[in-house]
Amino acid sequence: MDQNSAATAPTTLPRTFRPTRTRAILLIGGAVMFVVISVIALVLPKLGPGERISFVFTAAMLWGGLGMLCRPRVVATESGVRVVNILSSRSLDWAEIVQVNLRAGDPWVFLDLSDGTSLPALGIQPGLAKQHAIRDASALRALVEARGAYDGRDGRDVTGPR
Repeated sequence: MDQNSAATAPTTLPRTFRPTRTRAILLIGGAVMFVVISVIALVLPKLGPGERISFVFTAAMLWGGLGMLCRPRVVATESGVRVVNILSSRSLDWAEIVQVNLRAGDPWVFLDLSDGTSLPALGIQPGLAKQHAIRDASALRALVEARGAYDGRDGRDVTGPR
């Protein structure tokens, strides 16, 4: 399936867009880091019980921090879109989204909103999987075109022709 047909293909709802490779790397890396630090805490002979607990607690906090970085997603439902970023989330009606942007060099998708603002949607990011992000941005654009007030203003978009 090429980019053009991906953008026009019907998408079933609800649909969740996530940076899956990034999530996998962060979660696996966090788990490995937790195990290594915990083993070090248990193996070092000169550490007391409080120090061992603080090592394990610190490892758990680091893993939790990496877990927060895995939070971003964009969830499209019949009623609208929910954008969940690292520390915030926002629900939007379809009509509030004017445009879906993913230009060359952008770290993630930006949604232009009817109130004149732009909302970053970290759930679609081309960092480790550029083609996957382009497909996701195209699918989200198709959903916005079908359900919202999309105006297709930007011809510089890397998600391909509409």
